[in-house]
Amino acid sequence: MSSQLLYVLLVLAVAGERLFELRIAERNRHTALALGGREFGAGHFPAMSLMHASFLVCCVAEVVIFRRPLYPALAAVSLLALAGAQALRYWCIATLGSRWNVRVIVVPGMKLAADGPYRFLRHPNYLAVVVEMVALPLVHSAWVTAIVFSLLNTAMLTVRIRVEEHALQEAA
Repeated sequence: MSSQLLYVLLVLAVAGERLFELRIAERNRHTALALGGREFGAGHFPAMSLMHASFLVCCVAEVVIFRRPLYPALAAVSLLALAGAQALRYWCIATLGSRWNVRVIVVPGMKLAADGPYRFLRHPNYLAVVVEMVALPLVHSAWVTAIVFSLLNTAMLTVRIRVEEHALQEAA
């Protein structure tokens, strides 16, 4: 089996994970709204969703169209970083439980998480996203995708974190 095909399968597996996570988030969204939750920053959500979907497409497109080589050492380090990012993301999901979401929803009276990875970082899920945006493309040396989407993600996170901080202040 070619390295390109294996890479495409890896990206498809990550896409499958994201779809699974969206199902969890949608279930949690309904729960939060039923508890009186209020969504903040819904306007940027379509752009963020498009960016994340485009990222996965561009990972594959760059490798296939430009025939990016596989460098085993880079692939190994990138796979380890990707696995670490996935572990951190699922630690966040497990810690937050029904509070975890891909949208910014604040439920009145609900306290901020202060355990799990939130003991160490205010926004650990975003660290997982940052690492993933670099690691997944570099598994097969798709460096243009890594750079472009890291820059786009930085801009998106600037907006997203401001929205979250505003929502948390307003809810306090």
